[in-house]
Amino acid sequence: MHDHPSTPGPARSGSRVRSAVVALTLGAALFTAGAIGLAPDGSTTARSAPHTAPARGSLGALQARVRKTPKDADAWAALGMSYVQQARTTADPATYERAEKALRRSLAVRRDDNTGAQIGMGALAAARHDFPTALDWARRATTTDPYSSVAQGVLADAYTQLGRYPASYRAVQRMNDLRPDAPALARASYTFELRGRTDEAAALMRRSLDAASTSGERSFAHSVLSGLALQTGDTRGALREAETGLRNAPGDSALLEARARARAALGQTRRAVADYRAAIAVAPLPHYLLGLGELEQSLGHREQAEAQYAVLRGQETVRRTGRTPADTDAILFEADHGSPARAVAMAQEALRTRPFIAVHDAYAWALHRAGRDREALRQADQALALGTRSALFRYHRGVVRHALGDDTAARSDLEAALRTEPRFHPLHAATARALLQRIDETP
Repeated sequence: MHDHPSTPGPARSGSRVRSAVVALTLGAALFTAGAIGLAPDGSTTARSAPHTAPARGSLGALQARVRKTPKDADAWAALGMSYVQQARTTADPATYERAEKALRRSLAVRRDDNTGAQIGMGALAAARHDFPTALDWARRATTTDPYSSVAQGVLADAYTQLGRYPASYRAVQRMNDLRPDAPALARASYTFELRGRTDEAAALMRRSLDAASTSGERSFAHSVLSGLALQTGDTRGALREAETGLRNAPGDSALLEARARARAALGQTRRAVADYRAAIAVAPLPHYLLGLGELEQSLGHREQAEAQYAVLRGQETVRRTGRTPADTDAILFEADHGSPARAVAMAQEALRTRPFIAVHDAYAWALHRAGRDREALRQADQALALGTRSALFRYHRGVVRHALGDDTAARSDLEAALRTEPRFHPLHAATARALLQRIDETP
């Protein structure tokens, strides 16, 4: 998650959040099952809100500062967090090692009362998909400084990815009570998005955009708003949000990817390919590579698709070497373009430290591809238990239901997937339409 520069002071009134029509309501209704990262926008990567503890100053300035004052715990913590952010945008695992070294140096200088380093360690663990460790560090940070909205953000993120949604809602509310700024409002938006309440999610994200104080926060808000527009079938609105963001941040990879998805949904495939390539040139993130590869494949460009898949396979080799749990993109890629049995094993490993709805969905699809549809249905139901508005999730369950002979339920899921996102996936959308036609033609 994106970050806030400093630890806030004593709690401020949360009235600005609660007075809004779309305010978080942490009552019983919020906690009903059937109510929430993936990214419910149909992508397969858990999406962060704006980072939770950005370092002050440029990376070069922070490096110079720790050389000059090596006993400055705050400077080491800021440098470590800066490395975490850099690694998230460059997909360079080596940068995480530099982040950990800097953060542990900060803790060595000042073991106690070091909220900045604790927040950084939590964010680092989350970036590595070690969410139990992220939760442990977030708890330490919130104990050290109960008034840190940033620490509450790390806590909320960890709870979300661990599938502890009511606890995550409480942490998000606490974050907004302390400081209802852009990162806090973005997380509030996410809680509604995860429960399929996209109108409320969009309203809160617009408030986050209004509250944004940095270019990164504004870019993030526009990319999320673009994804939310796609979920509601507003493809033109999705394109408009991405382009608005790109006017202010022309090299932002997330916005380039958002525009690529919007253009693909509009049938502007050549432009979509160009945007994906531009995004990958900035940051070769797995969901960019998979998105481009499958779009190229859908266009019959097998050689170009294989070029992207080759990079994904290389990234998977690096991941296995580092023993990091697989992300959902890697699991889905393996299920569709590699070994379904291996995809099942990857998903099982991921669920141990990340029992999150997107992982349940990826596990369901891997099980289906491996011919284990009864098990797959249980996982697909868990992926959709919170009401998440994901065409991909619904498609996956629809295919599983069809494989189990329940065509009535399969039709419901497939129609829901195509209703608002007719081009929700470059390959699967066409399969969904063909499957629906076969179901309708069955006597």
